[in-house]
Amino acid sequence: MEKATHFDYIIIGAGAAGLMLASAFIKDDFFTNTSILLLDRDTKRSNDRTWCFWEQGEGRFESIVFKKWNHIYFGGEEFSKDYSISPYQYKMVRGADFYKAYFDELKGKSNITFQQEEVAQIADMGSKVNVTTNRSSYSASKVFSSSFDYKMATHQKKYPVLQQHFVGWTVKTEKSIFNLDQATYMDFSIPQKGNTRFMYILPFSKNEALVEYTLFSKNRLPKEAYEEAIIHYLENDLKCDTYKITETEQGSIPMTSYDFSEHHTKNIRYIGTAGGWAKPSTGYTFMSTAKKIPVLVDFIKTGKPLNTLSFKNRFWFYDLLFLDVLAKHNDQGHKIFESLFKKSTPQLIFKFLDEDTTLLEDLKFISSCPKIPFIKALLGRLT
Repeated sequence: MEKATHFDYIIIGAGAAGLMLASAFIKDDFFTNTSILLLDRDTKRSNDRTWCFWEQGEGRFESIVFKKWNHIYFGGEEFSKDYSISPYQYKMVRGADFYKAYFDELKGKSNITFQQEEVAQIADMGSKVNVTTNRSSYSASKVFSSSFDYKMATHQKKYPVLQQHFVGWTVKTEKSIFNLDQATYMDFSIPQKGNTRFMYILPFSKNEALVEYTLFSKNRLPKEAYEEAIIHYLENDLKCDTYKITETEQGSIPMTSYDFSEHHTKNIRYIGTAGGWAKPSTGYTFMSTAKKIPVLVDFIKTGKPLNTLSFKNRFWFYDLLFLDVLAKHNDQGHKIFESLFKKSTPQLIFKFLDEDTTLLEDLKFISSCPKIPFIKALLGRLT
């Protein structure tokens, strides 16, 4: 049989956004008679990343949640505290488990095809979109791409572009040093060195955890700098000099309120991180994507041009002010978070970051932040 080259929809990237969109397509009767091509350069079988999120009760990803925690720890220079986060739980999904679950779901669906190919170019021709890969050429009525490059955002100066960049080690220790039911959400007790730097720990048992060195800043570091920081934290802060590294991960997530809208066209829509779906102030993308996919799917059914859908709301502006402050005063980031956790609760913080707060709750959250730098940022945006 000759290989099909034209599809109704092409999804570029089989990560969280791409697979969630493909899953939404096959579950909706509207798309039953449509043809869908899913492209990715990787087989998506390795545990190449982890996603974390907070949630009340059991949610849609419960069957693939690897671990969850009922408590978090926040550590600062002048304020530190252990918190119960009920009714929330902090949850973790492993990349390998996510990919397997979603590919198993897609398996056997006659209207969806997966090809392991690297996309070189996409072009909206008006009546169709042409997609060129390292092996083939395809066309589609609509294309959804999660292919991200920092140049998509850094070409402009109106909105700051920071990175949440990190290296993490999963370590097994001889001694029982981890609190099994408590995730270290942020520990700013480490040297800041002119940036916003913290340790992040997700314990899997009393002697196994993901230990991650994370920065919110403009530029990445040499890999050795992250690794040296993790070693120093393990040996000096956790008093652990004997451990085995079982897995490693590293990454960079854009932190920007640039909305990526200029990259969309009538027939091409960028999704996931490439669509600006990473929460600008935190880098959390997984649940943000899960919430936006149903909105996008309903919009596709209208037949309207893909570049007319906007997700911008008042939280976009809050994030913009935060990033303006963080970009100008990156060495003071730890003070912002310390003020938030000291004057507020993790429950309100989570609700605000989920963009579920009322205006009154917004004001309560904002009042927990240092006033002067945010007032200056606001005035800077209004003038």
